[in-house]
Amino acid sequence: MSASNNQHPLSPARRHFIGASAAFVAKVAGIAALASIAAPPSSQAKPGNGGGWGQGSGGGRGHCFLKGTRILTSRGEARIEDLRIGDLVKTMRGEDLPVKWIGRNAFRRSGASWPKSVVPIRVSRFAIDDHTPHTDLYLSPGHALFIDGFLMEVRDLVNGASIAPAAPPDMETIEYFNIVLNTQEVIWAEGAPVETFGGGNLDLFTNFFEYKRLYPNDPCLAIPLVAPNLSRGRAHLHALLGLGASYFIDVRDPLQEAYEQFAARAKELAA
Repeated sequence: MSASNNQHPLSPARRHFIGASAAFVAKVAGIAALASIAAPPSSQAKPGNGGGWGQGSGGGRGHCFLKGTRILTSRGEARIEDLRIGDLVKTMRGEDLPVKWIGRNAFRRSGASWPKSVVPIRVSRFAIDDHTPHTDLYLSPGHALFIDGFLMEVRDLVNGASIAPAAPPDMETIEYFNIVLNTQEVIWAEGAPVETFGGGNLDLFTNFFEYKRLYPNDPCLAIPLVAPNLSRGRAHLHALLGLGASYFIDVRDPLQEAYEQFAARAKELAA
């Protein structure tokens, strides 16, 4: 289904992409030059600072899994807060890789409601397909799922039904955890393919001092992304250019297509 069909609601990602897409069509002769600068170095990435859910300073820093999320390991599923350095997690590449470190952030509610930047986004059971995720999955707004070969931040897939902001009831403290490996990988959380930490700075986590104590000689360079993150504007444009877009061919937008697919699935499940 074409992402340019006006009968479908526009996701937050599509809205911020429209301007770049229009400029691209008007300046098709500059495709090669644009492609060469489209994707910024991973060290320039700013996790948690995009538009929509997760915007603003403070909460949401460090893309993370909500406490209680079950991660697939070599011994089966384990809650993320129970993982330890050296535990082996299953990766999409087929390797079991050791956990290098677990980053943490915790937020306490100080008012009647949580800030948008802190509220987790729930990917409901079977929101992606008939098996995925197998249980409700809660992610921080900037954490990315791996869909059709791309990383897509969950906030850009929010449809208000099967994927929506939702703090578990009666929760006074929100605790997020993330897995740091030597490389960024795709792993399984509640059966869904998701990213491990990558592309940002480890000092986003409140327990960063632990990392520096364990690895005093580690320069803490940004970890390269395992796949293009379509939620980061310039990388999104770069990916679209790589799909053969031209003045005469409608641009296929994988992020918009995923949003539409999951929104349509939510309607079918609710019918």
